[in-house]
Amino acid sequence: MGGLHKGHTHLINAAKLASRDQSASVVVSVFVNPLQFGPKEDFQNYPRDIESDFDLANEAGASVIWAPTINDIFPGGPSSHFNLKVPVELNDHLCGPYRPGHFNGVASVMIRLLTIIKPQILFLGEKDWQQLIIIRRLVEDLDLPVKVRGIKTIRDPDGMACSTRNEKLSPSQRLKAVELSKQLAKAVEKNKKGDSIDTNHMKLELKKSGLTVDYLETVDPYSLKIINPKEKLCLLAGAIRCGEIRLIDHTFLMTRKPLVAIDGPAGAGKSTVTRKFAEKLKLLYLDTGAMYRAVTWLIQDQNVDIKDKVALNNMLKNLDLKLEKSPNGDQTISINGDNVTEQIRTSGVTAFVSQVATISSIREFLTKQQKSMGINGGIVAEGRDIGTSVFPDAELKIYLTASSKERALRRASDLKKRGIQVPSLEDLENQIQQRDELDSTRDISPLKKAEDAIELKTDGMNIDEVVEKLIELFQSKVPEEIWPSASY
Repeated sequence: MGGLHKGHTHLINAAKLASRDQSASVVVSVFVNPLQFGPKEDFQNYPRDIESDFDLANEAGASVIWAPTINDIFPGGPSSHFNLKVPVELNDHLCGPYRPGHFNGVASVMIRLLTIIKPQILFLGEKDWQQLIIIRRLVEDLDLPVKVRGIKTIRDPDGMACSTRNEKLSPSQRLKAVELSKQLAKAVEKNKKGDSIDTNHMKLELKKSGLTVDYLETVDPYSLKIINPKEKLCLLAGAIRCGEIRLIDHTFLMTRKPLVAIDGPAGAGKSTVTRKFAEKLKLLYLDTGAMYRAVTWLIQDQNVDIKDKVALNNMLKNLDLKLEKSPNGDQTISINGDNVTEQIRTSGVTAFVSQVATISSIREFLTKQQKSMGINGGIVAEGRDIGTSVFPDAELKIYLTASSKERALRRASDLKKRGIQVPSLEDLENQIQQRDELDSTRDISPLKKAEDAIELKTDGMNIDEVVEKLIELFQSKVPEEIWPSASY
């Protein structure tokens, strides 16, 4: 929309960093869209300084700066083109009721811009979160060939979110307007302490500062429906008016760090990609499958009869199971002081682990331990029932799978690297199919895709491609403001 500032500079920098192809172009479009303004809004007076915009974008490293006319975007005028309508569910809260038609105008111009430029990735600021969610939905519903990346809100030293409209504030108005960001920051601190968030009190404080409050709401960040601030992830967003100038801002309230649950059948490559994914995003890696394998190894090593409940309970009572990082960054698994990292990957353990995983006492013991590990979040866990039983409230749930033939090939390669004798591919594929049948039909926590999980079939994809896709999905579910490590 023009009036570029350091928030836009940050967008340009993010685009440059994300481009692995050195010949790729970073295109900055500058266009004040008339469809986004209502009859009484400031279209004519909206800040415009194209020379300054060109200078800032150029200094930030933009390859192309495109400032089209209204006729370039809408030949014959806006009324000669389709005007899209945003779904009511995304328009009923926050800015929607206060700016009728605004987001319809956003969607209509975005289709034109994407059609003309044809970008691979679209970078948008998270500051206007509702707009970001609407554009993501637009891209998804119309199956447009572009990835949407949200980039965290950039703030001035006094805490105010960078905005083109900030320059219209007088010094005295600025002192009033900054109260919104102050109230949001206080809410974050209260939430961390477990205190309740009283939006009515916050509104009173804003009014005392001489501001008019359009809204101050706690909503689900993705559905935009009003929710209780105690939910796992909550968007606290507000819009105020300082004189004739309307400003928006938001923050996120979260009771823990993000959780990622990756489920899927045996041999789908979950351990390898999850470990790399966790490293990329600086999340802790929890290999729950290795925990079940370790218990299976112990049962076999101690010749415990799995039908003997007393013997099993005694074994679990004294069990000391640890997952730790080795000096070279690999994960090691120890049980009662013994490093069993290699032993748990043998064919004997593989053939027996599904049977062990059906034992209720073992599942209860390990599930309790896994939930304890994830209580503060910041974890990516993989297994068979992570999204359904262990972390059903994970921000991102993935069902990672591949054909049995593909998994057999991967299993053979893994065994060969470990110096373990490799069965025939036919035998491996039969073992995998039998394991799938056992895992999906067991009575306790069977292998199944969670209703809200995203299925990712990895046939034909290498490890890096799968990891990159997981990062893309994470970025679509977790705001960069919460987990900036998602930027790479």
